Amino acid sequence: MRVSPFLLDFGVTRVARHTGLDRIGIPVWCAYSPNARSIVVAQGKGLTDDDAKVSAVMEALERAVAGNPSVNTVRTSARRLQESGYMVEKLNCLIGRHKNDIGDDEGIEWALGRELLSGTEIYIPFEAAILDRTRDCRFWMSSDGLACGNTLEEAILHGILERIERDAHVLWQIGNDKDRYSRCIDPRGLQDPALDQLIEKIETAGLVLRLFDMMSDIAIPCFTAILAPGEIHGAADVRFVEVTAGNGAHPSPVRAAIRAVTEAVQSRLTYISGARDDILPETYHAPLPLQTRTAFQAVPAMPAAIAPAFPQSLSQHLHHTLGALREKQIDKVIVLALSDPALPFSVTKIFIPALENPPGGRARRFGNRAVSKAIMS
Repeated sequence: MRVSPFLLDFGVTRVARHTGLDRIGIPVWCAYSPNARSIVVAQGKGLTDDDAKVSAVMEALERAVAGNPSVNTVRTSARRLQESGYMVEKLNCLIGRHKNDIGDDEGIEWALGRELLSGTEIYIPFEAAILDRTRDCRFWMSSDGLACGNTLEEAILHGILERIERDAHVLWQIGNDKDRYSRCIDPRGLQDPALDQLIEKIETAGLVLRLFDMMSDIAIPCFTAILAPGEIHGAADVRFVEVTAGNGAHPSPVRAAIRAVTEAVQSRLTYISGARDDILPETYHAPLPLQTRTAFQAVPAMPAAIAPAFPQSLSQHLHHTLGALREKQIDKVIVLALSDPALPFSVTKIFIPALENPPGGRARRFGNRAVSKAIMS
């Protein structure tokens, strides 16, 4: 890996293969950062060991960079920036629970990002980009929209797709179970050899999978995969940790589905390994919620239509994704580069204020899209 010489500099002391801890055989690797400012163990998954290893390392690097970003800041107020002709986004939608919104005349640290739909510069609160759980923060601290790539463009695409995926998952969960589970599809209907091999490994291991199409009005394919023991329908004592989920988004439906399935496998290994420092011991004793069990009663259907393959370049994927957001009048897609440009990788934080965020300690749990979906359901 090109990044190998930099791992120790960013606190990554060990990279380990976790695949063999489970019987499925789908590659999952971990990267360990003992003095990390967020979680110590970063995980990665993929179709091959190399893919999973790189995935784990890149996640560890993005978290390390986000803990101490290489970003120039200016201390001033939103009003002064606007009077100087700059665009400003206060990101009050990400303010933490029991914290106050940013006032127009309040002096704080601002960082200069770029709004991708208009190509203009825009100032955002620097604190909203930090991932350092050793400090008190005014903003909800999350890796949502945080991404690492070989290039800045790759990192931007990954971050945007994650935000679209998280928004889609929130909206998919709103409404009744019947409507939600009616979107269960047979992954073999996507007719992809790599995806078929993943399903075969899961079934050979005696597990059952349900794949749900959760694409929202933003026309980027999104899936959620739920993985459980084969006895899920009959056993009464299945625990919460025995059923895992994963989500994925990508302009290619097949790649989105692969991401969801491999993430569900990765989540299963998270509980098996017991290595993640953000999982409390009592989690292993929690029973499986009835709603989760109900999901496995969904009957998979063939996809309505098989989408064509997407052989386009990275730039075309990004252009297509931004176009899908613009089509739905999403007004801001903000990127803040966090890493030193001299590094052989790029870390960015993506902010799309109009999209929904996953559950977390925010003052505002839902945004306009979720509220509208709830009213219409």
